[in-house]
Amino acid sequence: MSASITSSNNNSGSSSLLRNFWIVLRKEVVDALRDRRTLMRLSIPAVLMGPLLLLALSGLISSLEGQADKREVQVVGIEHAPSLRNFLERQTYTLKQAPADYEARLRASTLLEPVLVIGKNFEAELLAGDKPTVELVSDSANQRASAGVGRLERLVNAFSQERAALSLALRGVSGELLQPVAIEERDLASVQARAARITGIIPMFIIMAVLYGALTAALDSTAGERERGSLEPLLMNPVQHIALVLGKWGAVALLGMAVALIACVSFVPAQWLLQSDSLQAMFQFGSYEVIAFLLLQLPLAVGISAVLMALAIRSKTFKEAQAGSTMVMTAVSLMPMVTLLNPGGEAPWYLWVPGLAQNTLMMLVLKGETLSAAQVLPGVAVGLALMVGGLLFVARSMRGAVSK
Repeated sequence: MSASITSSNNNSGSSSLLRNFWIVLRKEVVDALRDRRTLMRLSIPAVLMGPLLLLALSGLISSLEGQADKREVQVVGIEHAPSLRNFLERQTYTLKQAPADYEARLRASTLLEPVLVIGKNFEAELLAGDKPTVELVSDSANQRASAGVGRLERLVNAFSQERAALSLALRGVSGELLQPVAIEERDLASVQARAARITGIIPMFIIMAVLYGALTAALDSTAGERERGSLEPLLMNPVQHIALVLGKWGAVALLGMAVALIACVSFVPAQWLLQSDSLQAMFQFGSYEVIAFLLLQLPLAVGISAVLMALAIRSKTFKEAQAGSTMVMTAVSLMPMVTLLNPGGEAPWYLWVPGLAQNTLMMLVLKGETLSAAQVLPGVAVGLALMVGGLLFVARSMRGAVSK
């Protein structure tokens, strides 16, 4: 008989806890949705910033491709090199006289192509068997101009090889002696992996969406309510503190995931507007990537939401809590930069660092690789540990507030 009563009390307590959790969760979500100004500040950057940057990059790539397709060469002194002119025209390139102030225009980025400068004695030195020198003038700060230097260098090298082969042929020597070893390039990267060099910005924006989506809700539900004087009366209600903490935390994590969802979905139509045909052919971002990205963000959302609440629960004002959370937000948002500073490949410890783990795994998804449990579980374990530690601290702080 006593066992059945105990079981009944446990079931009643569990159902009451679950009911109170849903009540608090619904209240917090409704309160967050009522703040339209905050929602606009969160949703608009999440929808626009990443896709706009992606479109800007595709525009730059498209312009570089268009510049290469024009097959034009800016030259100075081409009249001194009729043989080089003949070679370039046979390669279907159009020669254009560079402006007199080409150096100033290159520095000012108003001239977007490198300039080939030929000396007066080019043809005479070439006929005499000497080695004439040409200049490839560019400005490394002028990105579009510097991108064309390699193309010009390959053209001049091809001209040199042709001249050398002709000179040897006149002496009865095979021109193949100039290149005794044949080189064949084999790129092991998949199409998606090559595209990931450009689309690698996407994971960073998804992580930032989770962080800033959870930040406002975490601060408002803790320090914000304390500043408004509504936290202490709320704690006096006959509701289990664990249900109250879980409800607030659930709303914070849910809002962070909602903003991440908006950010993920925004990249789907953005890829249709890419100006670069080659990038558009390589970049595939569909429902699989959206779902995979969201699942990978769950550990970060549940962990960082609890950490932000723990940092804010002891603050007396919203601004104080905001200042205290800045360090965590900055650290997590900058973690993806570690991969740029260490180009030697992903280290195993990457998968244990919040933010960096999610960035690493999302990059693998973009490259078309299959994720293993050994890669995913470290991030899940860290997220759960942060969640448990943060929520325990919040619950203890709330109990301390009631006792005071």
